[in-house]
Amino acid sequence: MSNKTRLTWLYGLFAASLTLTPAIAAPQPDWTKALPALSSVSLDESGDLAFIGNDAAIYRVAPDGTVRWQYKVGDIGRAQPVFAEGRLYAASYDDSVYALDSGGQLLWSTRLDGDVFSSPALLPGGDLIVATAAGSIYRLDAQTGQVAWQYSASAPVYSSPAVGPGGSIFVGNQAGQLTSLSDSGTLRWTFQAGASIFSSPALDAENVYFGSSDRQVYSLTQAGELRWKQPTGLFVNASPVLTAAGQVVVGSYDGRLYAFDRAGTPLWQYVAGAPIAAAAAELADGTLLVGDLGGTLHAVSPEGQPVWILPTGKKIDTAAAVSDQGRVYVSSEGSQVTLLSGLPPLSSGDWPAFRQVPSGLGRTPSAAEAQARLAARAPAQQAARPTPQPEPAPALASAAEAQGTPGPAAAPSLPAETADVPVLSVLDIPVTPLPSAATSAATPAAAPEPLSPAAQQLAAGLYRAGEELWLPLDALTEAYGLKIWLLSPRSVTVQLPAGPQKLAGFGIRKLEGVTYVPLSELEAFSGAQVERTAESLSLSLGGTALKLPLEQSAPASP
Repeated sequence: MSNKTRLTWLYGLFAASLTLTPAIAAPQPDWTKALPALSSVSLDESGDLAFIGNDAAIYRVAPDGTVRWQYKVGDIGRAQPVFAEGRLYAASYDDSVYALDSGGQLLWSTRLDGDVFSSPALLPGGDLIVATAAGSIYRLDAQTGQVAWQYSASAPVYSSPAVGPGGSIFVGNQAGQLTSLSDSGTLRWTFQAGASIFSSPALDAENVYFGSSDRQVYSLTQAGELRWKQPTGLFVNASPVLTAAGQVVVGSYDGRLYAFDRAGTPLWQYVAGAPIAAAAAELADGTLLVGDLGGTLHAVSPEGQPVWILPTGKKIDTAAAVSDQGRVYVSSEGSQVTLLSGLPPLSSGDWPAFRQVPSGLGRTPSAAEAQARLAARAPAQQAARPTPQPEPAPALASAAEAQGTPGPAAAPSLPAETADVPVLSVLDIPVTPLPSAATSAATPAAAPEPLSPAAQQLAAGLYRAGEELWLPLDALTEAYGLKIWLLSPRSVTVQLPAGPQKLAGFGIRKLEGVTYVPLSELEAFSGAQVERTAESLSLSLGGTALKLPLEQSAPASP
């Protein structure tokens, strides 16, 4: 790393540290109520809420938090419901999709081939696109629920499909493929990322944007060609949003919110201080709202500076729901929903929220739909209390000029050899001495030790899936002295006992109740050293090095 690169990166960390002080106090919540929202929340034109509850029921709730009705289903669910044409479409882990009328009466239900984790999307004509954890993508008739076609994505799908203006469909899978289909179910193309894709795509008129567990943010053309990719410090499960000012904004498990321009140039990083798993939402005044897993809702200016922060005390892993009436609903762990009113409505940017619009369509609106939303938003936009904006952070040109280099410097992006940034306040990040380009970012491997009982258990629990090896999470943490910091249905964040990285995040899968970590996730982590032969697996992680025999690992399909 050159001295100029070091200085620019350090200056970026310093500028990020300026985001620790909000400009104003957070707005006072109108109310916080015990509502069992587990999925993201959708909002219809009247302001009603809909969500899947942690009690295995579909809920419709009035704007004041009063439950209008609930409909029991066979399991919990995380898929965001969709309001459309007076109906509510919802899906759950019972493998089924439901259509309910405005009074909560069942119109139809269709059972598919696996759990529905991802949120449905609607085609321009109204039919549903639904993906399953069994790796299938379906088109369902909106009126009857009948299957129009089924496509095999060859791997589980947790990413939510996005639909472009012409009906083209885009969705990621656990094999790291972003797949594009026509509205007739014909494959248009696939793109291979470096690891699994939980992130749901965001679309503008020409391009696709998404994140991956390989810690990258990607942009492709809608023909499937790579435009750019940019690194973050940990995996990117959150979905990007596209702002009215032309920014691509997405959070990472490294505890930062990243902004790029549409050409991929890094613009700023905002330090939230805890992993970000949910999409941001852009208000009409350009303010971005994003929650973190520490339970704080952040309001961030278009320049990446804090406007206000609101601690909820509970983990936030779904996007804030912003209505066209200027009401914001924040759902957090433990059956808690908070209302903030008097704020600007949702932006009219290309893709300003997780499912594009408050009703959860998951597609680019038609011209008529966009015009109708502009008219609906106007009263709230005029009535919204003004949001004071903080002073922009110092321009990064100052860092370059301090070295005697004229002209503006690029905004800070993490150098490749320091890509695995721990989830910390920048005040905790050691900045001296910086590693040189010749210094490996990985923890130096210790000499292999005789197998402990925990390591023997790890070796005995190894499974194969083709060429992939899977390590049981419980045995892995015990053998390497890891502490589970955060566990979700799709990923795990662990605390390392030693080394330059304090936290590491990996995708996971379950087989017969046992949680596994794929070896490919460990290989992609710069804090690990992996060497594999036909007879053994050598893995150094967190200051511990083990050599595991492979003859005990049996073929399986986690």
